[in-house]
Amino acid sequence: MAMGKILGWSLLGLVGLNPQEPAPFQIAVTVNLVVLHVIVRDQNGKVPTDLRRQDFEVYEDGVRQTIRNFQHEDLPVTVGLVIDHSGSMRSKLTKVTAAARSFVQSSSPADQMFVVNFNEKVTLGLPRNLPFTNRPELLANAISGTRAEGQTALYDAIIEGLERVNEGESEKKVLIVISDGADNVSSHRLQDVSRLVEKSNALLYTIGVFDPDDEDRNPGVLRRLAQISGGEAFFPGELHDVVAVCENIARDIRNQYAIGYSSASTKVQPGAHRSIRVTARTKEHGKLTVRTRAGYLAP
Repeated sequence: MAMGKILGWSLLGLVGLNPQEPAPFQIAVTVNLVVLHVIVRDQNGKVPTDLRRQDFEVYEDGVRQTIRNFQHEDLPVTVGLVIDHSGSMRSKLTKVTAAARSFVQSSSPADQMFVVNFNEKVTLGLPRNLPFTNRPELLANAISGTRAEGQTALYDAIIEGLERVNEGESEKKVLIVISDGADNVSSHRLQDVSRLVEKSNALLYTIGVFDPDDEDRNPGVLRRLAQISGGEAFFPGELHDVVAVCENIARDIRNQYAIGYSSASTKVQPGAHRSIRVTARTKEHGKLTVRTRAGYLAP
């Protein structure tokens, strides 16, 4: 089976699942094929683009796995911009909107994007008859059209983003969450969100924007959710640095490796956590730093 066909579904297989009716939040493709989106950097922080299948090793629960599929292509992405509009973000939204516009301009015209705005309520930024777009001005308006006021329902917003990103046609799915990390009014709990992130194939990139004396800051939550998904958390020292962070994320997304393997685990209880570790090394680049999701839940 070609890698393009495999990546056309989600990530971990479910016996009897109709591929035309994918269940929400499933990271599944075939009955036992696991597909990982992998970011690699060398000791200088650069992304090597010439790696081969044999340069990687994949371990599940400490047991080395056989890599069945390998791909390194710039594929279209479905991206959700999840933007905090609580009162603490009022002075920051102009820079955040500029950063989102920069991200879109650094992305591919083939990408699908949407906006989730949140304070104590969660709303979609784009009109209901326009679920996705790649036009920077429409996405910027979708963010700036909501006032910054009220409290913060971060967890509810991320769950809404996971639901929406799953509706996208692109094989790769990403959420970019810009917030101070606090949550004080969500109907869901952190453990609910963590579990859904673990089950989803979406990468989460989180950007914490807060002042040093901000009482609402919670960088640990943003770091934890990004790490579970295989994404990355950023905490720019200055608000104007958010633009550069978004541009870096756009480049990150375009330079991923996709690795597929058939899990050798056969006696794991349904719903049990399976840990994943990926390493890479070449003579040309030496030891490389690899980032991907920390694990998944057995179907």
